[in-house]
Amino acid sequence: MAAMCVVFACKTKKAIVAVPKTPAAVAVDARKAETFKLLRNNDFIFNTLSLRAKAFMDINGNTNNVSMNIRMEKDQKIWVSITAIAGIEVARALITPDSIKVRNNFQSVYLKKPFSYIQRFAGKQVDFQLLQAIFSGNTIATFMQDSASLTEEGGVWVVSGGQQDLSFRMLFNTLLKISEDNLNDLRTGNALKVQYGEYQRVNDLLFPSTVKVSSAAGRQKIMMDLDFSKVERNVPLEFPFTVPKKYEVIN
Repeated sequence: MAAMCVVFACKTKKAIVAVPKTPAAVAVDARKAETFKLLRNNDFIFNTLSLRAKAFMDINGNTNNVSMNIRMEKDQKIWVSITAIAGIEVARALITPDSIKVRNNFQSVYLKKPFSYIQRFAGKQVDFQLLQAIFSGNTIATFMQDSASLTEEGGVWVVSGGQQDLSFRMLFNTLLKISEDNLNDLRTGNALKVQYGEYQRVNDLLFPSTVKVSSAAGRQKIMMDLDFSKVERNVPLEFPFTVPKKYEVIN
């Protein structure tokens, strides 16, 4: 989505779930595997996911307020449409585990790259599964391993560790949901931080009402603040993506 930003309603009342001041009354096994299982059991399970959000973006100091529609088919694709305040779609993207396609309607240009293009903005460890987890407020499976460190700080769980050049730290709240993700590439200095606001109830599951993403990769500094106004789970979705012949292909 950072790559998309570079090249290119009425709000329903949210059923916000209050975060307890003390941990949830759940018997947590002291063993790491059991605790990891408990945290993963609170993930937002879906086959398809449709999101509508108002977004504030800051790309290297260039700020914009836009609307975003995000559609996901689990483990298959992420579709994003960005609309300006006037209601005109300015960009559209289709992300799969292998590729990213971006259509910039404002400049009539089209970009098609392997998924690794995204890693220029967020680090080589960012893959499709991680991106999917970030935008659904879920645990990151590759980090929930025996090699990770599990500690309790102030009554909440913290999962931290390292994989090759990557240092990571996941903080949970007393709802046993993610409150913050931190990823740092120790070799390049690239950093990705994701902060989750209050959680809302969607079909008896918990989904974040706001997400703030900050990315720093070299000279590229990107901040995106999403405020979700509509969340739909397991509904029929389409992922339209065509490119008019007049659009210029860019590298």
